[in-house]
Amino acid sequence: MVNKVEKSDEEWQSLLTPEEFRVLRKAGTEAPFLGEYTDTETEGVYRCRACSAELFRSSEKFHSGCGWPSFFSPLAQERVTEVVDYSLGMKRTEVRCATCDSHLGHVFEGEGYDTPTDLRYCINSISMTLEEI
Repeated sequence: MVNKVEKSDEEWQSLLTPEEFRVLRKAGTEAPFLGEYTDTETEGVYRCRACSAELFRSSEKFHSGCGWPSFFSPLAQERVTEVVDYSLGMKRTEVRCATCDSHLGHVFEGEGYDTPTDLRYCINSISMTLEEI
């Protein structure tokens, strides 16, 4: 069971930078290939930047070449929620933090990567922090 974190937009704005707020709370996207964790291979746990919930492990991260950090699986399925998103005129699946409902990125299926799952969790670097292990 996840302990939910709920805050008003004003509270989130006081805790996050304007760019973090735009991505995490308003479902924005950071520019490709510029994110802090796009190419990192550091071992650790990726946490939600808004609430610090554990989301992904470096052992599930892979280089997809898409310009954002990619994972083939979350730490545990209950750590994220998935919501159908038609905002760009096509069907995509948005990924949110299950603890605070912050936007993380999108998950894509059937792209043919050589990974244990047929999924690519395409996550904004700015949505996460990395805790080295």
